[in-house]
Amino acid sequence: MTECLHVSELPAVEVSPLSETCLECLAAGTQPVHLRLCLVCGHVGCCDSSPLRHATAHFHESGHAVMRSFEAGEDWRWCFVDQLLV
Repeated sequence: MTECLHVSELPAVEVSPLSETCLECLAAGTQPVHLRLCLVCGHVGCCDSSPLRHATAHFHESGHAVMRSFEAGEDWRWCFVDQLLV
């Protein structure tokens, strides 16, 4: 079984979201499909089903590896580096 070591690098207290939606989508005039919350800095970005994939872009720009779903009723996390649900 593969493990993700990036979860142990997260802040002890979950960060607050910086916004309630994907601000990059808002600025571009596109509609986010599903929202993702960066667990390092609180950036809210759209998922890879959205046209501009801002959550993944945030990972590539920042190196922040772990995010979680920012959708009501969902509590899963994803590590971009290890490509694993954590």
